[in-house]
Amino acid sequence: MPNRLIAESSPYLQQHAHNPVDWYPWGDEAFAKAEAEQKPVFVSIGYSTCHWCHVMAHESFEAAETANILNTNFVSIKVDREERPDLDYIYMGAVHALTGSGGWPLSVFLTPDKQPFYGGTYFPKEPRYGMPSFTQLLLALVEAWTERRDELLAGGQQILGILHRQQGLPAAGNAPASAASETIERAYRALRQQFDKTHGGWGSAPKFPQPMALEFLLRYHHATGDHAALALATQTLEAMARGGIFDQLGGGFHRYTVDANWLVPHFERMLYDNALLARVYLHAWQVTANPLFRAVAEEVLDYVQREMTDAGGGFYAAQDADSEGEEGRFYLWTPGEIQAVFGGPAERFLALYGVTEAGNFEGKNILTFNGIYEDREALAAARRRLFDAREQRPHPHRDEKALTAWNGLMLAAFAEAARAFERADYRRTAERNAAFLLDALSTADGRLWRSWKDGQARISGFLEDYANLSEGLLALYQTTFAPRWYHAAHRLVETILAHFATDAGFYDTADDAEALVVRPRSTQDNATPSGNAMAATVLLKLARLSGEPRYAEIAQRSLDAIGDIAGQHPLSFAQWLIALESAQATPTEVAVVGEVQAADTQALLRALGDGYHPHRLIAVGTDDTLPLLRHRPMLDGQATAYVCVGGTCKPAITQAEALKQLL
Repeated sequence: MPNRLIAESSPYLQQHAHNPVDWYPWGDEAFAKAEAEQKPVFVSIGYSTCHWCHVMAHESFEAAETANILNTNFVSIKVDREERPDLDYIYMGAVHALTGSGGWPLSVFLTPDKQPFYGGTYFPKEPRYGMPSFTQLLLALVEAWTERRDELLAGGQQILGILHRQQGLPAAGNAPASAASETIERAYRALRQQFDKTHGGWGSAPKFPQPMALEFLLRYHHATGDHAALALATQTLEAMARGGIFDQLGGGFHRYTVDANWLVPHFERMLYDNALLARVYLHAWQVTANPLFRAVAEEVLDYVQREMTDAGGGFYAAQDADSEGEEGRFYLWTPGEIQAVFGGPAERFLALYGVTEAGNFEGKNILTFNGIYEDREALAAARRRLFDAREQRPHPHRDEKALTAWNGLMLAAFAEAARAFERADYRRTAERNAAFLLDALSTADGRLWRSWKDGQARISGFLEDYANLSEGLLALYQTTFAPRWYHAAHRLVETILAHFATDAGFYDTADDAEALVVRPRSTQDNATPSGNAMAATVLLKLARLSGEPRYAEIAQRSLDAIGDIAGQHPLSFAQWLIALESAQATPTEVAVVGEVQAADTQALLRALGDGYHPHRLIAVGTDDTLPLLRHRPMLDGQATAYVCVGGTCKPAITQAEALKQLL
């Protein structure tokens, strides 16, 4: 019989709807039961494409013995961390405080008033890895709750105190604004010192792509001309493009690799990784003109269009690592399988893609590429044949919910690529996605929902939803110059200021959101930009497009409060570094007054060029409701460009060649 999760829209919760555990979704009903029966609450937090979440589910949550212990002695709650990042942030902080580490599945035990008193991550079915079995842990907690509850509650109060302190700004904050350039330099030195000179990237194993750090390096190179900074970025991007972390047949990136040299991935694929990586590969192509970087960016976006886009325009959240009960099975090949597809020997393909009889992963092969770009192009038809053959295999599970924050990141990637690559299909995808988000995931009063699936939107939006969608909408405006996208971003930023703001920075939850044990206020960037860092990034852009200095002042207060901690820990504060570099840069603002599709307007836009211009903002049109266009007439009836650099405006220009020379 299904449990209460059967009524939930989250694919992760649906995966547990037929467990014998009497699961509740997070909500008042569960905590009222715990209070009435004076039982502890077990909260299990995970997500639908999490491999070890599946393992613990099969070992424990599908087992009658474990379910009986939980149902008798606890109130059990399942949480999708992707839908509720606020709960994940709070209780991950509690587990970190208790154990010094964290991860998913997250297993945390609460009092009926939501205070954590014990926690961990994966617990095995049988004792191993130096851990008790999950049933042993449960029975020990039942005994402690019955016999030594006061000790547990006292420990819970200590954890709560730590959580309250975690909501403050970093201890190294409050550095003066004059220290910004030193922070940027310190961050660059740290990235250079920590760099893996052999394989690219940072760290050993597991190894994550770090797209925000790569973006910072491209900006640092742009600002300083430092070729070493560019080399750090391009070596990493080249290595990932050739490695197993990149799907050599279908495009798209896996989450991370379990080794240091980008070979063996954890095969799950997340929308946010692909959004951030598509954008940084696009920017690297703009800087270097390396055709491999453009190819990778387009193959990522083509994959998202093909496999991760809903008919209504939303982007799906993730794809699982497993298919047919095995991790990575969908992506693996033997030489014989490849030869069967080609109908004979395939020596050149096997050599260039590293395929051997011994294999590089459990007797099979993850495709990697070790040739030159021209080889890759020559084998495009061969890759397509293998891709078509692979399409006949059972596909990994796909999490088909759309999350506003992650969609905002992908919207920005499609919008930029539409302009840079002159891809009309990317433009259509971006416009449909923006319309979907502003329709299906917006309320009548302009607030946002977090999650959408099967026509149902739910959960009030968080700071990152507003900030990331604003970023995507501003990128779309820079591509289409349709005023509706600018105005939508402007409204979202005003909502951030009205409902999320604090003295310096922002809370993750709105002022009218559900009351939790603490009001979360995260500042550290993780796999995605922190809402605070992206809000600062967007405020700086909007200040320049709108001419309203208060937006820049609010962003600067956030940056001042973060201080030099971003310089000390650049991988954990990379989006902050991007915002800080933007605040220090000399911006170029170009207002082109004329009908967007008119030939003379388009000539001026072509003169702006395709290169890498991270601090150039453009407004186009005759709509004087856009502040950058106001009080700027067309000269002699011709489209006219007004260029301002660092607050100093140049004479109006009507000729494309003159505009090109000025820029």
